[in-house]
Order: sequence, then C-alpha cells, then structure tokens
Amino acid sequence: MSTRVYDEVDVSSIAFWSLPPEERDGSFAVLRRERPISWHRPAEGGLVPQDHVDPGYWAVVLHEDVVAVSKNPQTFCSGRGVMFEDIPEEIAESASSFLILDAPRHVKLRRLVASAFTTRQVARIEERIRVHARSIVSELAPLGECDLVERVSERLPVLTLSDMMGVSAADHDLVARAANDMVGWNDPELVGDRLPIELTYQALLTLLGVALNMAEERRSRPGDDLMTALVQAEVEGDRLTDEEIGAFFVLLSVAGNDTTRHTISHGIRLFTLHPDQRRLLMEDFGNRIDGAIDEILRWSTPVMTFRRTATRDVELRGQAISEGEKVVLFYSSANRDDRVFDDPSGFDILRHPNPHVGFGGGGPHFCLGFSLARAELRAIFDEILHRVPDIRAGEPEYLGGNFMNGIKRLPATFTPARAWG
Repeated sequence: MSTRVYDEVDVSSIAFWSLPPEERDGSFAVLRRERPISWHRPAEGGLVPQDHVDPGYWAVVLHEDVVAVSKNPQTFCSGRGVMFEDIPEEIAESASSFLILDAPRHVKLRRLVASAFTTRQVARIEERIRVHARSIVSELAPLGECDLVERVSERLPVLTLSDMMGVSAADHDLVARAANDMVGWNDPELVGDRLPIELTYQALLTLLGVALNMAEERRSRPGDDLMTALVQAEVEGDRLTDEEIGAFFVLLSVAGNDTTRHTISHGIRLFTLHPDQRRLLMEDFGNRIDGAIDEILRWSTPVMTFRRTATRDVELRGQAISEGEKVVLFYSSANRDDRVFDDPSGFDILRHPNPHVGFGGGGPHFCLGFSLARAELRAIFDEILHRVPDIRAGEPEYLGGNFMNGIKRLPATFTPARAWG
C-alpha cells in the first residue's frame, strides 16, 4: 500500500474543501473522465493526531460505482468507520448509532428504531412540521431582510427534532448548537481556539446528556413522543439499551438537523439563481415540488462523502483494492456524473429520472429519515415561496470541511409582507 503513488488531483487538502462547490467539481470531472478509482493521500485536518500511519484511501467518483459499493456491505463495510479520517472509537460508537454497524447488529438496531416510527407518530410529526413552517414564515415575512440560515433554515429542523423526540423548549438551542458543532470540527470559525477533538467531545457529551435524561424521565412518565416509543420499543424480545438510545439521538440530532437545514438554504439560493425554475415550480407547485426537492438534493448534495472499508481483496472497475483499505464515496461527484445525468451542472426541477444519491447510494444504510426530510422541505418551500414570493438569496458563507456541504450564513432580501398565522 505505501508504495502506491498518490493521484495528482487533490481532493484531500483543506484548501480544496475550502473552494466553492462548483470549483471543486472541476477536479472530480477529471477523475470521473480519466481515473474513476484513484488512490489519494490522507485527508488533512483530522480530529486527533494518528497513532499509526494512514496510507490513504481510494476515491470512488462515478454514480454507478457509488451505488455498487453502497449495496455491497459484505465487501465494503461501515463498521470500521464512515468518515475520511479515523475517529476515536468512543466517539464513533456514541455518535453514529447504526451508521457504523454491520449485520447482524445493524439489522437488529435499525429494526428496533424503525418500529418506533408508527403511522400515528409519523402523522403527528408531519402535522407539527406544517405548523412550525407556517409560524417561522409568519415571523419572517414582515422583516424585508435577514440571514436565512438563522431565521429559517436552522429553525425548522431543530423544532421538528424537538417535537419528535420530546426535547424541552429550554434545551432547543442547546441541542441545535451541539449538533452544529458535531460536524463543524473542520471549520476554523466554529473551532476557535479549541482543539477540534474538544469541540466534538463536548458536543457529544451535551447531546448524550440530554438523551439519557429524557430516556430516564420517559420510563417513569411516558409521553406522546419518539423518545417514549424508543424506550418502549421491542422486537422479538430485544430492547434498546441507554447507550443505543443515546447514540441514535446523537445521530438524529446531527443527520436530521444539518442535512435538512443546508438543503433549505441551498434551495432558496438555487431558486434565486434560476428564476425560470422558480416560475416553473409555482405554475404547478403541488405536482412539481417533489421533483424540485430531488433536484435540489442532487445539485447541492448536503452530505458530500462517506467512507467504507474493504473487508477482503477485491477488484473495482479493474483496480485492485486490498483488504483493510479505505474506500471513500464522493456523493457530490456521483450527482454530477454525465453518464447518468444530462447537463449535470444545470438545475432542472423537471429532470426525470433523477436517481440522485442525496440520501445515500442505497443498500442497508439508505437514509432512514428521508421521508421526514422530504416533509420538512415540502412544508417550508410551500410557505416561503407562496408567502414571500420575491425572496432573493445573496452570496453564501460555506461551512468548512469534507463532509457537509453546509451554508453558515445566507443573506436574503424580500418585500416585507403582513405577518399572518
């Protein structure tokens, strides 16, 4: 492994991931065209200094290969980590829930969690999403200008999570800040004068503390929320432990908060850049919003990368990969693959078919919360685009790092309107 020559295209440096997404795709286009499976030096900016030599990783950039690897967990496992970098085991286990598990434990835990999402729970959650979206836009409408992230994008996901899990109002901001910090350890602004591991570990302890306190309370005083359902969930005699409940809460806080938040921001920016697509959507909103959401997810790809590890020697597109080597899936590249998408750099809400990998490439780790995310996106775009029809987004400030295609701040202007509920 150590004798391999690293690819000349840089997709590992902090400088590369500091570029705007559109500029990064130039490098991925070269790899898709010339070297779809390529060997790269370790990613810069790890959480902690490595106590071993990291030889590097294989970059998988074509849509077909991302899907193939995702659907073959026996050969490309998740249990040895899902991030570019090696994460301390205690953090990985407490933060990723079934995301970093393989069968059979992955199957058991996912079934237990899924059993808590009853039809009644889902209906209750979706109604609350609509209420929150209406309230958020009622407060936004009279302002005329705002930071869209602060006023809209970051509010709906945390309110949804809090309602769904039963988080107290006093803990809303605490949970939101901790969820942001969990994926912000590569961003100098968020890290400040701390070490990245300090930021992450404190955020993890905060989320686990909230989760374990809630679980203990629900055992003695059940409520009408998902935390109660998780505490009571049982499949074939198996129940979730406190550690499993805590890890799932951390995963849901991060995945359910950040991905939806950033997709909202990207969506408003895309409709600003492509007013023809906004007009097309508003001509038949009910029938076109789902296609628009798919195209926003494809174009922005909020989760840009996930890693797998080869469990055996294997060949992928003619390239020999050895057991134990890291294989990184670049979803943002797969969603620009011109073998699959006509005019992949274009934004087309009527694109069909649209087999994007915005929720992952399929297989057992396909996003469990995809329908919840869709419900949030439908509700907030419905409210904003109908009630603030001339909203325009300015230039975004991006979150640093190689994991989340995040927008930290997004100025927006619009004609003030009457607030109404």
